[in-house]
Amino acid sequence: MWLVIAACLAVFQGTIGDPSCASCKNWKDGVLNVHIVPHSHDDVGWLKTVDQYYYGSRQGIQNAGVQYILDTVVSQLLHDPAKRFVQVETAFFWQWWQEQNDHMRHQVKQLVSNGQLELLGGGWVMNDEAVTHYQATVDQFTWGFRRLNDTFGSCGAPRAGWQIDPFGHSRETASLMATMGFDGLFFGRLDYADKTQRLKNKTAEMVWQGSPQNLGKPAELFTHVLFNHYSPPPGFCFDLLCGDEPFIDSKHSPDYNVDRRVKEFVDYAKKQSAHYTTNNIIMTMGQDFNYQDANAWYKNLDKLIKYVNAKNPDLNLFYSTPTCYLQAVNSANVTWTTKDDDFFPYPSDQHSYWTGYFTSRPTLKFFAAQGNNFLQVCKQLYALTELGPEDWADLTAMREAVAMMQHHDAITGTEQQHVAQDYALRLSRGFDECHFATEAAVTKLLTINSTQPTLDFESCTQLNISQCATTESSDRFVVLVFNPLSRSVSHHVRIPVASSSYKVSDAVGVEVKAQMVPLPEPMLRLPGRVSPAKQELVFMAEKLPPLGYTTFYVQKLAGKSMLAYAEKGPERLTLKNKFMEVSVNEITGELSEIVVDGAQQTIDQSFYYYEGAVGDNEEAKNRSSGAYIFRPAGDATKVAKQAKTISYKGPIVQELQQTFSPWVSQVVRLYEDDPHHLELEWLVGPIPIEDGKGKEVVSRLAIDWRTDGIFYTDSNGREMMTRKRRENLTEPIAGNYYPVTTAALLASGEQMLAVFPDRAQGASSLRDGELELMVHRRLLKDDAFGVSEALNETAFGEGLVARGRHIVKLGSKSLKAEQRRLAQQHNVLRPWLLFAPTDLTAKQFAKTYKTSWSGLSAALPPNVNLLTLEPWKGRSLLLRLEHLQNRDDDEVLSKPVTVSLKSLFSGFDVTAARETSLGANRWLSDVKRMEWEIDSNDIGLDSNTLAGGLDDDFNVTLTPMQIRTFIIDVTAKKV
Repeated sequence: MWLVIAACLAVFQGTIGDPSCASCKNWKDGVLNVHIVPHSHDDVGWLKTVDQYYYGSRQGIQNAGVQYILDTVVSQLLHDPAKRFVQVETAFFWQWWQEQNDHMRHQVKQLVSNGQLELLGGGWVMNDEAVTHYQATVDQFTWGFRRLNDTFGSCGAPRAGWQIDPFGHSRETASLMATMGFDGLFFGRLDYADKTQRLKNKTAEMVWQGSPQNLGKPAELFTHVLFNHYSPPPGFCFDLLCGDEPFIDSKHSPDYNVDRRVKEFVDYAKKQSAHYTTNNIIMTMGQDFNYQDANAWYKNLDKLIKYVNAKNPDLNLFYSTPTCYLQAVNSANVTWTTKDDDFFPYPSDQHSYWTGYFTSRPTLKFFAAQGNNFLQVCKQLYALTELGPEDWADLTAMREAVAMMQHHDAITGTEQQHVAQDYALRLSRGFDECHFATEAAVTKLLTINSTQPTLDFESCTQLNISQCATTESSDRFVVLVFNPLSRSVSHHVRIPVASSSYKVSDAVGVEVKAQMVPLPEPMLRLPGRVSPAKQELVFMAEKLPPLGYTTFYVQKLAGKSMLAYAEKGPERLTLKNKFMEVSVNEITGELSEIVVDGAQQTIDQSFYYYEGAVGDNEEAKNRSSGAYIFRPAGDATKVAKQAKTISYKGPIVQELQQTFSPWVSQVVRLYEDDPHHLELEWLVGPIPIEDGKGKEVVSRLAIDWRTDGIFYTDSNGREMMTRKRRENLTEPIAGNYYPVTTAALLASGEQMLAVFPDRAQGASSLRDGELELMVHRRLLKDDAFGVSEALNETAFGEGLVARGRHIVKLGSKSLKAEQRRLAQQHNVLRPWLLFAPTDLTAKQFAKTYKTSWSGLSAALPPNVNLLTLEPWKGRSLLLRLEHLQNRDDDEVLSKPVTVSLKSLFSGFDVTAARETSLGANRWLSDVKRMEWEIDSNDIGLDSNTLAGGLDDDFNVTLTPMQIRTFIIDVTAKKV
């Protein structure tokens, strides 16, 4: 297969070697050092699309053109080596870089090398931290780093996070950034009361412990809360978009203002310095899309620095960067306070809790999650089949589309409607491009000889609305089920079909058990659904090979219908398999009881809605609920007192189809061979607004437990965060909502209840034993935080309809150890289905093609996951392995585990491997992070343990929650 290319590692090393990059030493002892940091916050889509922002079109929406910012900033930097600037969003920078000639590129490389142009953050976008999954976050940083690293070498490797605009901050982000090798993190948004207290106590700078119980010190990150969000001091914005007074330094002018302006600035600087510990403060000199005419900024900043320094010997103003600021503060040798939780929820005032965006635009959130799922499949297949460079562009398109979706005004749903549509279009095109690579890969794997007929595979991305052209129109078709997990799993395949009788055969041509289930009536009326299918074919894909596939052959029959028919009598209100029994209330038609392993548990589930508050937004107390803000006008109202129910039972699955109202329905689903696992598939919309009121819909489960106000939510799909219901809030509902990416849990004694959503949602436990997740929202008033549109999504001429799935699991404390694997298997990295029509018979197909295959020699241990496998540089691969457990999850699974890389893969051997930082842009051995003294003891690993090492068999040891990243070379196994 692949040859050993020793040069691959050498090339990689050359891009991240250790040349002498410029550093900042302009601070002085004994004075107040004011670090002037010119920057522009450039959203990769918000009120305008990405291209509209870059090119500066549609200026009537917002005066913003990123290409002009970079043009004029670079010009200014080239004329004065003292000037500096911070560039953050790699997506915009890369678009600009592609347009530059060689001479300009050489000059910009010099600016980066001498420290004038600091590349900060470095991700493709400035990602959201609430509703993004850690895998997608790592990927978007890796791709941004990759572009910068290939272009600028080690001097282009960011050393600090710059998360100045996301609406709250997750602990997992701090952990990820620390293991990327960052020295610090800067952000602007946190609870207004928390910020006031931190400034008062001089704790706006701290060491954030990103994984205190697992990774310890390597996951700690120095964190700075910016004083004035990310804006300049009031009155000192010198951009063309601002109306502030410039410096007028001609003493002959009647408008001469230098003395007054200097005093105003000095007073502000001293006021700010009173809230920080060292003799250094950072002044953010920029705002949204500033510096389209950089001369206006720099000309006035030059004067500011000149006159303040001349008149105030106790101050030292100079152009600086966040990394320089970190060096100065670190040199002060201060002992810092610590933080070990996160910064959610984020209220900007007592009535404005930014918790609505946890759910806003639910269908876009699902599309983003689906995009990450398919991207991993695409990258794995590309790497495992050695697709050539001709397919590189296909993979890159999907990488960048998924990365862009992580932006804090994309996946959050806080963009204007036309921008949301542009994001969806970009992601759709990414799917199309990556499908070409995926189809080429599976064709290569299936093919035994060149005389075989080619199969035209389709990825049915509309399975979420039970629609797929191949399965609906073909008499014979193949279903290829690819498992992107590094362990074997079983998966229930559900595909829409137009007929009522089919035969399903496995990879060797043996018939497998199958069932036909009618689609719920509300699904058939779904706006925009154009499909002849009125039922789904269901079968089990058992024991899917790790990082591999199995094929199934489906043939339409002319015989007796396989359709399950409605059950009659009281027994129709009960679903039962050998593991559990689920009952619904005979009067209300709602879920009412679960029996697991003989233990009976009362549990209710139904749908409610909050009316969105409406106000003029002029005062905090008149804030409206909107794209960002969740502000209910009162308690939740039940959607319906009674649900109409009908049940279907068969050998594979039993379903209870509930209709609560014309706009809310649900399927309660119990599979025959799934222990303790219940599926709730909800369909919500169009949310009615004829009464002039916006509504926010929740699915609420209530169980008879005392939980003492405690519940748990995941942090970006990684470690769980303990949430304690807070009392005496001005907004007691919205103020107790938290983001859920993959899991929310309740616990009582030895019992646990977990809900796994298929996309990010807001969640809370407002009363003991209750857990509610917000599934959809439609509002008629903007919340006045900039988007300037009501969150009133429509599609096909009607209000938006969202369909989704909650996996509900009731179990013991062992569920804590299982929850991350369950979330991966059912939602995050679900098996991916590809469909192709065929003229062959089942036996002919089984003999003609390689119908089952695994990319691994053996499944990885259950506590290990292969997080990343993708083509890298030359013929090298990027590989990440992660430990899935916390230290206290399980006596066995929480232990360190060792994996050998050498013979990990079925098709090739690893011949060379070298470890990198998490972002794959620096050799781990070269990462030297700043040390910070803290006022508490560390728990977990030290830096030397994390650095690890590899023996001749490339054995990798992973400790709880650890991710390790490698660049590997491979060679084909000898047959």
